[in-house]
Amino acid sequence: MTDRGIAVTTRRTAEVEGAAVDPQALAAAGVPVILRGAVRDWPLVRAGMDAPHAALARLATLDDGHQVTRYVAPAEAHGRFFYNEALTGFNFTAERVSLARHLADVEAEAASPAPRALYVGSTDIDQFLPRLRGENDLHADFGGGDPTVSIWIGNRTVAATHYDASDNLACCVLGRRRFTLFPPDQAANLYPGPLAPTPGGQVVSMVDPAAPDLGRHPRFAAALAAAQVAELEPGDVLFYPALWWHQVEALDDANVMINYWWSRSAPWSDPPMAALLHAMLSLRDRPAAEKASWRALFDHYVFGDPRATCDHLPPHARGALAPLDEVGARRLRAEIAERLNR
Repeated sequence: MTDRGIAVTTRRTAEVEGAAVDPQALAAAGVPVILRGAVRDWPLVRAGMDAPHAALARLATLDDGHQVTRYVAPAEAHGRFFYNEALTGFNFTAERVSLARHLADVEAEAASPAPRALYVGSTDIDQFLPRLRGENDLHADFGGGDPTVSIWIGNRTVAATHYDASDNLACCVLGRRRFTLFPPDQAANLYPGPLAPTPGGQVVSMVDPAAPDLGRHPRFAAALAAAQVAELEPGDVLFYPALWWHQVEALDDANVMINYWWSRSAPWSDPPMAALLHAMLSLRDRPAAEKASWRALFDHYVFGDPRATCDHLPPHARGALAPLDEVGARRLRAEIAERLNR
């Protein structure tokens, strides 16, 4: 499974050949799937198939002179962006450079016997490369809201296992990518690290799938049993749902990926992470029996059928139990703020 350590046998992600990209249908299915060759005709993909330099040169022509944030890890990190040994910081640094400088450095590091790991990550295309989507875009129906479209550019790098809060279409543009995916129910078996700070904005697993220490992290064996691997070639697209954990390996000297993130929640919904943090504050340290009772209430009011909470009430008496709209969301948010400020 990996170029960096012990081999682990896992099942392969399902795939379809040459399928049209239908974000709504993929999201409704709720499982990862590879769409082979779905963006093979993008000019940037075709340029890279001729030579990696051609794709990087094409990107350079789209650079409007913006500076970008890039991350640099020394050769001894073996491309994996993570914490330092003491968990007092990270094993990489961040710096601001021009995109042209970054592209030149990616090419230059390929000739080094001990290359640094370089990547520009999750950079908004519409802001930093506004001309790119004119000829390299999915043109798909995301169900109303516009997706967030980001680009990743680097060499041989590894993004530690993490999850995203949105559904994701990952388009492999240049170089090969390997995703190791874990279902959301494996969170405890992945040994999540600190909530903050994090290497890339999201909580990461403390286990390296390439070299897991099962003596220290024994539950990771169960996570591996549930894992799947998606091997992507240039032109392939991987869909994976929100909250699926994933490690991402860029396997070549030059790699480019474009992501489309989108949400199926109503625009007035608040981030669920805020609710989780508040639940930690208000519920986590209560007695076990009381927590069990609150779990029953959460199952009824939050995770169960919302109609069961209010069908027995007349409409005028339902209040926050009624289906939310923008006005109802504002009222509920104001009530929460009032309770928090008491």
